[in-house]
This record gives sequence, C-alpha cells and structure tokens, in this order.
Amino acid sequence: DLGLPNFVKPSGGKGYHVLVPLKPSAGWDSVKQFSHTFARAMEQAAPDRYTATLSKSARKGRIFIDYRRNGRGSTTVAAYSSRARKGATASIPVPWRDIEQGLAPNAFSMTDIAEIQKRMKAEDPWRGFFDAGRKLPG
Repeated sequence: DLGLPNFVKPSGGKGYHVLVPLKPSAGWDSVKQFSHTFARAMEQAAPDRYTATLSKSARKGRIFIDYRRNGRGSTTVAAYSSRARKGATASIPVPWRDIEQGLAPNAFSMTDIAEIQKRMKAEDPWRGFFDAGRKLPG
C-alpha cells in the first residue's frame, strides 16, 4: 500500500525475510520505528493473521512480524547463505510467486546448488534490488 519495492527470501529456518531497499537518508532509530509502526499496522489490520509481539504464546497461529531485525547491530542471514542447522538449509532469494505457491522457509539446502543455479539462470528474482531503493516515507 505504501508503494515500497519489496523482495523476499525463505530464511532457511522457520520464516521468510521481506526486504525493502532504502536509500540511506534515515537513521537507524527512524528505520526501526517505521518498521515497528508498520508491523503494528499489519497486526491491527488483521489481528487473526499477524502479530508484532515476540512472545510465542502471543503469536500462536499467527505470523510474527519481526521489526527488531531493523535495529543497529541486529543480524539476519544473508542471501545465498547456509544456516548452521541440520541439513545446511539455505536462504535463497525467490520470486513472490514461489512463496504464494507454498514454498517452505527451509526448502533449500546447500545440496540444492544445481537447482539454485538453474533458477538463477532462468530468472534473478532480485534483479534491480540495489536500484530500487526509496527514501523512507514520512
């Protein structure tokens, strides 16, 4: 609804990472506050579907919107990286349609490198990522 470009990748764990490239104009605190406000708006719009509350009991049956990943010093797994998990699951950029069709967050592992390379030759789902940056609204 805000017209911000967005890209997605399975985390290689339990969820998905949605990335919105920003032009460097806002500080860390502003970005985190925007993310928190956005997460709360999603929660208010569909409380049966989303939550921005960290506790596992509060998020049961709902999608947790983790705005905290946007704080200075926070980490997340990089695209095309393996996770330190059984099976060496990997976080691989994909087109949104794959998520819509039910691609699991841990669908890829490092043993799938041939499939990953095949996908990349057919379509780079993050083409234009670095050129798509926008200033933070507000």
